[in-house]
Amino acid sequence: MAFGARVLKTGIAVTLALFLSMLLNTHSPVGAAIAAIFAMQPSIYRSWRYFLDQLQTSTLGAIMALLGGMVFSNEPIAVGLVCVLVLMICLKLNMADTVGLTLVTVVSVMEASDDWKFAVTRFALTLIGIVSAFVINITVFPPKPKRQFINQIQNVFNTMSLLLRTAISDEIKESVFKEEKGNLEGAIKSLSDKYHLFEEEQKKLKRSRFSQTRQMVVYKQMLESLHKGYEVLDAVERHYFQSLRPEGTDAFFDHHLELLIRFHEHALLKFENKLKPNEDESEIFQQANSEFMKHAITRFDHCQEGMLRLSIVAAAMYDYGHQLERLSRLADHIHPVEESK
Repeated sequence: MAFGARVLKTGIAVTLALFLSMLLNTHSPVGAAIAAIFAMQPSIYRSWRYFLDQLQTSTLGAIMALLGGMVFSNEPIAVGLVCVLVLMICLKLNMADTVGLTLVTVVSVMEASDDWKFAVTRFALTLIGIVSAFVINITVFPPKPKRQFINQIQNVFNTMSLLLRTAISDEIKESVFKEEKGNLEGAIKSLSDKYHLFEEEQKKLKRSRFSQTRQMVVYKQMLESLHKGYEVLDAVERHYFQSLRPEGTDAFFDHHLELLIRFHEHALLKFENKLKPNEDESEIFQQANSEFMKHAITRFDHCQEGMLRLSIVAAAMYDYGHQLERLSRLADHIHPVEESK
């Protein structure tokens, strides 16, 4: 995990949890720190949901641990049996995300079950950790996955455009290409995670306006376009250079890749409201993308051995272009709606 706001907030939450535990004069405040670490979540909605779910399951776990300690004592077998029972209940209640900290609560409470006051203190430490993480998460650099998504889009596109521009020309070193391609895959996955986070927040925490719903459609299409661009890179790596290519094939593919990248760049600039809406550009691009596929099919008829592999690459490029054309049309219409609000 790279150093960022979440890392810093986890440290602050642990500090707060330990400080509050010291005010209670507890001899072992470690439980509060562990709870704070578990409870730090990547979005406000998930923080709130985790807080409520963990409050329920930890209370359930503490009660069962106290009862189990009274009936079976705190022998290792008894602790294991109570953990299994609590785990089954959490899974039945669809609260699997809270299982880890709940089981920590069970073990710590059962360890002190012969002294119920001490056991209650252990449970209170868990609650202190959960509350500390929740408070810090919503007050100190509150998570904004939507803004992070928008800021990261351009960086991911810049990396992808470099790889696409050098994929056919084979100018980039193979080791560098593989490293950058791996980094690109991770960055797209990170974008996908952020999209799901703010989509979840919008659905659960606020009533979506029509304009917000339109924006979500654009964000989803932006992500889909990057996925399709990555698929082109993957297809080139797996199939292009392993095929027999007639003369002029490299220039043919490279020219269309350049067109795809330039159009993708224009779509993003329109989304940022830096370029004027231009529906004619989308029409021209759509025709060029269709012509590319038609010419590719007829060109490959003369090179049967390499036809299948080259067809896979051409199809991936055409699909990438199709998604870009959709993205451009959406970008043409999103800002007039925002400006009329």
